[in-house]
Amino acid sequence: MQQVLEGSHAVAEAVRLARAQVISAYPITPQTHIVERLSEYCADGTLDARYLRVESEHSALAALIGAASSGVRTFTATSSQGLALMHELLHWASGARLPIVMAEVNRAMAPGWNIWADQTDSLAQRDTGWIQLYCEDGQEVLDTTIQAYRLAEWVNLPVMVILDAFFLSHTYEPVDVPDQEAADRFLPPYQPRFMLDLENPCAFSQLAPPNIYMEMRYNIQTAMDESLAYFDQMETEFEGIFGRRHGAVEAIQCEDAEVILITSGTVTSTSRQVVADLRHKGEKVGLLKIKLFRPFPVSRIRELTGTASKLAVIDRNFSFGASGIFAQEIRAALCNLPAHPPVYGYIVGLGGRDVTTEVIENIYYLTKNSTAPQQESVWMGLHEVNHAIGHPR
Repeated sequence: MQQVLEGSHAVAEAVRLARAQVISAYPITPQTHIVERLSEYCADGTLDARYLRVESEHSALAALIGAASSGVRTFTATSSQGLALMHELLHWASGARLPIVMAEVNRAMAPGWNIWADQTDSLAQRDTGWIQLYCEDGQEVLDTTIQAYRLAEWVNLPVMVILDAFFLSHTYEPVDVPDQEAADRFLPPYQPRFMLDLENPCAFSQLAPPNIYMEMRYNIQTAMDESLAYFDQMETEFEGIFGRRHGAVEAIQCEDAEVILITSGTVTSTSRQVVADLRHKGEKVGLLKIKLFRPFPVSRIRELTGTASKLAVIDRNFSFGASGIFAQEIRAALCNLPAHPPVYGYIVGLGGRDVTTEVIENIYYLTKNSTAPQQESVWMGLHEVNHAIGHPR
């Protein structure tokens, strides 16, 4: 049934359809609408789940680590500073191989205090062992949240479903909400491979000495590799039931493109329009949308970008002292090939600044008309900058 939903409510509908059993909640803008809607579902009986109101984001994830260890399906949501406060426990969740699902609404990190969209918060957690899935629109948010449980429970790793603040979390659009029977066919009841069990006692999260620790980390990497292989199979099954698929990577008119724009999140939708407009003018431009960031789909990216002359990576994030993070990953994915297109990096939209069609079209022409990248990242749309001056020694 099609409904007009806020992106945040699309998450809540998916969690309802997934029959989550324990939800922990601590409000932080702009994810609060997710846990508010779920609290209503738990209160009125729409969802049979234990709803935990905790005192911090650190506690929110700590509670789910305990719940997931007991063998139940779990959910929480956070943003920005809240995700940063969870940092220690992100490692505990993945190291314990717990299939926790969390919605992460991308929001800029403070200071200065900012509640608008910026991917740096989730990308700063890229090494914590969580699978990361970036969404473009409300339909993808709902579908991906349901898929996240299937993926997490298959490989025993936690999953972040990531959506842009306000551009997606607070925007209403038509979303096809499946019925419970169809959701149940795709996502059967959770059957944990290990759990707290008085009849079969075992130790959890114990001391790991040097003779076993490396193997534990190797197993997490193996699970990441398995999730990459399983993703396409999962989407094929999803498409068979719901008639939709999104892809770990989506290529739009890349076959003959000389310049390929590489995006993630809601910037992709604007870029689709730019590509259509430029194609109408005869420009050979394509678009590559990256949904799956961890594990990074290296082989697919190599395959889809190999015929281009140039790549323009549009990053709504930044790694200080380096460059845009997606641009770093693309360069790393291509660097060992005997030949590959040069990678041009562009920083846009930090702190919620608009990324318009004009900005993206400018990126295309800057890339097309340049003989080689002049710097790791070009900052687009900067206002006058006042540099901080250090104190003399």
